[in-house]
Amino acid sequence: MSGDKRRAWADTTPLLDQKHRSSISPIYNTNRISYAAGGLLEMAYATAPPARSRSVFLGVDVGTGSARAGLFDESGKLLGSASSPIQIWKEGDCIEQSSTDIWHAICAAVDSACSLANVDGEEVKGVGFAATCSLVAVDADGSPVSVSWNGDSRRNIIVWMDHRAVKQAEKINSRNSPVLQYCGGAVSPEMQPPKLLWVKENLRESWSMVFRWMDLSDWLSYRATGDDTRSLCTTVCKWTYLGHAHMQQMNEKGFRDMEACGWDDEFWEEIGLGDLIDGHHAKIGRSVAFPGHPLGSGLTPAAAKELGLVPGTPVGTSLIDAHAGGVGVMESVPESVSEAKENEEEAICHRMVLVCGTSTCHMAVSRNKLFIPGVWGPFWSAMVPKFWLTEGGQSATGALLDYIIENHVASRSLANRAASRHVSLFELLNGTLESMMHERNSPFVAALTEDIHVLPDFHGNRSPIADPKSKGIICGMTLDSSEKQLALLYLATVQGIAYGTRHIVEHCNGHGHKIDTLLACGGLAKNPLFLQQHADIIGCPIILPRENESVLLGAAILGAVAAKRYSSLIEAMKAMNAAGQVIHPSKDPKVKKYHDAKYHIFRELYEQQVSQRSIMAQALA
Repeated sequence: MSGDKRRAWADTTPLLDQKHRSSISPIYNTNRISYAAGGLLEMAYATAPPARSRSVFLGVDVGTGSARAGLFDESGKLLGSASSPIQIWKEGDCIEQSSTDIWHAICAAVDSACSLANVDGEEVKGVGFAATCSLVAVDADGSPVSVSWNGDSRRNIIVWMDHRAVKQAEKINSRNSPVLQYCGGAVSPEMQPPKLLWVKENLRESWSMVFRWMDLSDWLSYRATGDDTRSLCTTVCKWTYLGHAHMQQMNEKGFRDMEACGWDDEFWEEIGLGDLIDGHHAKIGRSVAFPGHPLGSGLTPAAAKELGLVPGTPVGTSLIDAHAGGVGVMESVPESVSEAKENEEEAICHRMVLVCGTSTCHMAVSRNKLFIPGVWGPFWSAMVPKFWLTEGGQSATGALLDYIIENHVASRSLANRAASRHVSLFELLNGTLESMMHERNSPFVAALTEDIHVLPDFHGNRSPIADPKSKGIICGMTLDSSEKQLALLYLATVQGIAYGTRHIVEHCNGHGHKIDTLLACGGLAKNPLFLQQHADIIGCPIILPRENESVLLGAAILGAVAAKRYSSLIEAMKAMNAAGQVIHPSKDPKVKKYHDAKYHIFRELYEQQVSQRSIMAQALA
């Protein structure tokens, strides 16, 4: 290990929990009480005093808008959770965050979760981190380095969904490097090499100051332990690291941290980032480890104090948030489903996990590497050790539904009505659609959108077309601006998202996968209409996990593995995953015929766009 690997952290600024207003997810009874900062805190309290001999595992997840903490027992049961908002700056294609702000939010969320679940810091036996695949820049002291045009040092994170580096991605892809075959044939502007190249080309001073470039989840584990070992998940999925270079080491020694041997130096040199090779790749990762590998000596005294935990508490090598969702749900199958497949290792290869939040990630694993054009991977051991990961995705799903609803003229009146009834906007819209189906004598809810079609590529197409320039399309608009019209537009958008997932599943199965079962988690997985439309459109059952917080559970599983409570990630998944409700596709052949027709139109919308793009390019030539 390098001499500075366990460098003491320089930022000792006291954490002011009051700057964040926490949102609590209780599992017992709830009351509302005043919070010190003037907001509201939802309390969870146990009905009986907890046993002090228990082992509890903490999962931390940093999403696009908040940092969350969840506490789980050895069976994967959620004891309590809390969240704290994080700041985000958006200026055109540039979207940025602050690592200092995120760490403060994490500490606030952990403190609230422990208090509300009545868990002492001594009971927490392991910690795991998950986060968006955002890019963090820090100097030699661990202090933030600006990645913003305005030089604001707080803004040292390029958020995952930032698309400033589209031209840099095109430049990299034009090189046709062999490493690109392991990310669907092309890097996305959401991956790290294009973003790094953008910073080098546009922010020379910042480029010279950065001592470590890290994926956010790796930075969190580094901030907690002082160990800058990187995860195979982040490096393989977002940095073009070739994880399969470690296949022999995995067979010989199992979980361990390893000297990085999967960087393709020729790739970095040919794209103009050869300086990242210096010092045995010190700035981007000299050592890597499998998810759940214990890092350093566990929590540093400083981090433990900030988090309210015990120094030395084991911390597992991290995961990207979507991949943590995969770990938290992949084994959540009813016995009837698992028994139908005789070979357990074969059974897991028939599943695809949908992690549905701001965006949606589509995760499937296989024993053999499958090269699928337009779909990221194959990534070796990036989620489940010894399995090759295929990762599809849609860059805007929850974000798209929010955009469609919030920008409609009827949005405000709908929001007021939802608030007065103490229900969510989605619940109100779903109820409106149900009423409209009866009013119009429609054979089923989906048929209400026979004249409205949506191509959901409002933030480009990540998979399976891999076209960041693709645009969203809404076909069938009228002058109607009523709440009912908004409900129809909402339904058509949900369907467009589901047709996109069907396209990904069909594309993967056409290139060697055998996906016949979906598992869903994330915020959108709590919407019954979203789930039923997906089941009907794709034709597969959708299994929900017992616990709603699958990403937090996946992160907590990393802590359980690091603490040696389980011998492997797979063993921990089987022990801590559990199935909940199963949503089955409609058996009505008319529903299938209807969606087949709409899916045909969905596919045509993109082809029409490409044709129109060509016509306009010729006109401007």
